[in-house]
Amino acid sequence: MRGWAGALRAAGTGPGSGPGLGAFRERFDFGGRDVASWFPGHMAKGLRQMRASLRRADCLIEVHDARIPLSGRNPMLQEALGIRPHVLVLNKMDLADPCRQPRVLEHLKQQGCSHVVFTDCQRDGNVKKIVPLVAKLVGNSPRYHRAESTEYSILVIGVPNVGKSSLINALRRLHLKKGKATAVGGEPGITKAVLTRIQVCENPLMYLVDTPGVLPPKLGDAETGMKLALCGAIRDHLVGEDIMADYLLYALNKQQQFGYVQRYGLAEACDNIEPVLRRVALTQGRTQKVKVLTGTGNVNVTMLNYPAAAYEFLRDFRAGRLGRVTLD
Repeated sequence: MRGWAGALRAAGTGPGSGPGLGAFRERFDFGGRDVASWFPGHMAKGLRQMRASLRRADCLIEVHDARIPLSGRNPMLQEALGIRPHVLVLNKMDLADPCRQPRVLEHLKQQGCSHVVFTDCQRDGNVKKIVPLVAKLVGNSPRYHRAESTEYSILVIGVPNVGKSSLINALRRLHLKKGKATAVGGEPGITKAVLTRIQVCENPLMYLVDTPGVLPPKLGDAETGMKLALCGAIRDHLVGEDIMADYLLYALNKQQQFGYVQRYGLAEACDNIEPVLRRVALTQGRTQKVKVLTGTGNVNVTMLNYPAAAYEFLRDFRAGRLGRVTLD
C-alpha cells in the first residue's frame, strides 16, 4: 500500500494534490516514462514474417480499435501497404462513442484511408460488408503476381488485441456457417506466429491469413502508448495499473464522460484518482486483510485494496460499463 500511495503522489494525484472537485487537468504528467520497454520481442519477428506473407496477398485488412481510431496505427504497416487494396476495419464499435464517427472518417480520409468499416464482431451487421468490399477492390486492381489464380488471399494486420482473430471467426461464422478457426483472448499477443491460411468464404473463394499484432518499436509519445494500453494492446504490468487508472480518469473527464460518477456512487466528477479508487474498492468489495503488529500482538485489519480497485476501474472501461468512449 505504501508503494501504491507513493505512485499516486508521484503522479501528482495523491491526497491534497491537484485541482479541487469540478476543475480538471488540462494535460497529463507522464513523469518521463520510457515507452520503449513496453514491446515484447515476438512483435519484431512477426513483422519480418508478415512482410514475406505480404508478397502473396491481394488485399490487406487492417484491424484497429474503434476507441483509438487515430492512435497507434503502425507506420511500418502503412508503408508496407504499397499499391495493394486496403480496408481499415475499426472493431469494437460497440465500445466507442458513435457521435465521433463522422469526424473520425473525415480525419482518416485526409490520411488517404477511404475504405473504412466499423464493426462489432459479436454482432454480424457491419461484418457482412467486408467480403463484398474486398472482392470489389481486388476485382478493380491489377494482380500481376498471381493473375492465373481465381482465389483471393487476404492478409489481416494490426496491433495486438484489436480483434483480428475475432473478425476472422465472425467472417467464417457468417459465410461458411463454421465456428472458431483461431484462438481469441483478451490479452495482447495471443497470436504469436503467422498462421496458415483460413478459408472464410466459398464464393468468392477467399482465404485470410491471421498475423501476430505488430506494434511499432518506437512510439511517438507516451500518450499514444497509454491509449493503446487502456485498450489492451500493451500488457498492464508493463505500463503500471496505477498510472493507467489515473490517465483513464483524466481522459474520461477530458471527454466529459462521467459514467464513472454514477457507477461508483460519487457525489460529482472528480480529477483526483485516490477518492475514485476508494469508491471503486468500497462499491466492488476490493479489500484485503493485513496483519498489523501492535503492542499487544498481531491484529488483522481490513484495508482497501487500491491495486485491485485500479484493475477493476480499467476492466469496467474495457467492458463499456463506464459508457461508450473514444479516446482520440
